[in-house]
Amino acid sequence: MKPSYDGPFRWLVERPIAHRGLHDGNRTIPENSVPAALAAIAAGYAIECDVQMSGDGTPHVFHDATANRMTGRHAAIASLSDKDLAGLTLGPTTATIPTLERYLSLVNGQVPLVVEIKGNEKTRDPDYFARMKPLVDAYPGHLALMSFDDWLIDQMLAGRPAGRPIGLTADGRRAGVLAGHREIFERGCDFVSYDVHDLPNPFVTWVREERRAPVISWTVRNEAEQAVSRLYVDQITFEDFAPQQ
Repeated sequence: MKPSYDGPFRWLVERPIAHRGLHDGNRTIPENSVPAALAAIAAGYAIECDVQMSGDGTPHVFHDATANRMTGRHAAIASLSDKDLAGLTLGPTTATIPTLERYLSLVNGQVPLVVEIKGNEKTRDPDYFARMKPLVDAYPGHLALMSFDDWLIDQMLAGRPAGRPIGLTADGRRAGVLAGHREIFERGCDFVSYDVHDLPNPFVTWVREERRAPVISWTVRNEAEQAVSRLYVDQITFEDFAPQQ
């Protein structure tokens, strides 16, 4: 894809973004794992990963709020200690759940990294991003931050690390939903990550044409969805196929 965006965060859309790293559906390379990151780096793709906070307040690279789908342990990630998480393996593999610190040290600026922050809407931890910020500040490469949750976006904007774009992850088509997205974006967001199945829509058009900001799509799983993305966004977040760069 050739993005139309040509602003200061062009690196964000210059290459396809491997969703949770370059994994194989968790058969031999699990999502959000060190092997998935290494595979994406070897293929030259950017990486998207997710962050959940442990019970000890340590950010880990993991998508779900609970551990059971990926590890078989029926417990909330936020209820497990760092030691508990270190002892779990992902799917049928020996890969473990990396801390964000370990993950960033591994990627180390070799390819761009897009970090989606997951939080608990009920508790709205006021110090969530503050625990991550020292790692983000110290990271030597291109790194973007995003979230579905407006309260987490507000934390990121309040503690904005220099040079790190902050984005809204979003979906939907209804007018009221799109208006809500626009209100959040106008708080100071730099980009949007949007569900490919909800393209096109007026909000995405406004972000690109009026705000001159980049939009990426998620999660693109075939060439047909990539073709849609070519029309309406600047880059894709993908899995299950190998897009052309």
